[in-house]
Amino acid sequence: MISSEERQTCRALIDEAVAHGARRQMACDCLGICLRRLERWEKLDHDRRCTIKKDPPNRLSESERQSLLHVVNTVTYRDLSPKQIVPRLADEGVYLASESTIYRLLRESGQLAHRGRARAPVHKKPEELMAIGPNQIWSWDITYLKAPVQGAFYYLYLVLDIYSRKIVGHEVHEREDALFAAELIEKTSAREKVDKGQLVLHSDNGGPMKGATMLATLQKLGVVPSFSRPRVSDDNPFSESIFKTLKYRPSFPDGRFSSIEEAKSWVEKFVTWYNEVHLHSAINFVTPKSRHEGNDQLILAGRLQVYGAAKDRHPERWAGKLRNWDKAGSVYLNPRKEPKKRPIPFRSKNDKSSRGELNGEDIVWSRAQAVAGSHTMSSK
Repeated sequence: MISSEERQTCRALIDEAVAHGARRQMACDCLGICLRRLERWEKLDHDRRCTIKKDPPNRLSESERQSLLHVVNTVTYRDLSPKQIVPRLADEGVYLASESTIYRLLRESGQLAHRGRARAPVHKKPEELMAIGPNQIWSWDITYLKAPVQGAFYYLYLVLDIYSRKIVGHEVHEREDALFAAELIEKTSAREKVDKGQLVLHSDNGGPMKGATMLATLQKLGVVPSFSRPRVSDDNPFSESIFKTLKYRPSFPDGRFSSIEEAKSWVEKFVTWYNEVHLHSAINFVTPKSRHEGNDQLILAGRLQVYGAAKDRHPERWAGKLRNWDKAGSVYLNPRKEPKKRPIPFRSKNDKSSRGELNGEDIVWSRAQAVAGSHTMSSK
């Protein structure tokens, strides 16, 4: 909180800067305050945050608070929530306080806790997973493909390596079944030569993902299952992203697949294009197959040489550095959000006082730095 002396100093600095031609908004930005705050300072002689707060007139007295606590702790009401207590009291012709008041009173007295035999809700953030190479984290899901009959669908089972973005396994079936999913994961693990304890398999909370056959297969293979949080739509972003790419391909049928054989043939062509032709933007525009096999670094190094040769031929056409063709780094699943950094109220500026080039904005900068320095010295 800014003291009264500091507010007066800031107002004086801003008035001086404005007198020398600076704008009030720019002067406020230099001091790290907003224009609205300055206007409030000009209207009020004191900071309302420093005043002693008075109790609101509708506040319960101490005797009423104790009486209310006594009622909610009686044998009749001690096992009920305030949402149950208030209407029951109203049926008896009694009103003591609202539900929110009772909740607040219980919280202040340390009596607001989980009641009953049900387990208290736990809000757990998903674990952050990092892939630094292929076949470490796979993401899989099932999407619908329209069948010839209205309301009927074929089901595409698709497994994606989130590090390389390569489709490592896929099948099309006529129904959702944990057995089909287990067989796909088992065949894909054998083809990719995945060792026990090497792989994490992420999915949502669908029936085939959590079926007994599927979980037993994962345990046999030594694959660690990972699931999205319930009712959270963006915990499986890699599978959702590739399904959008699949269904927005120009060759994707506008209507329906005439047969399951046609659906399987189309999906096979899509997988070949996606893995071997498509230049994926998230891995610096190399194909998923190249990154999966470790050839992406050689490809990117070749591009860098091409750009370097082009710059050598025409250096006047290159104002900055060469394009970044570095290899894409690690890939995170459920990354933790970094806290936002607070803005620094003061920033340095070139000192023009020795050259006699001070204007209104320069004055407020130099004075602001002086105030900041004096404030730091006084705090020490």
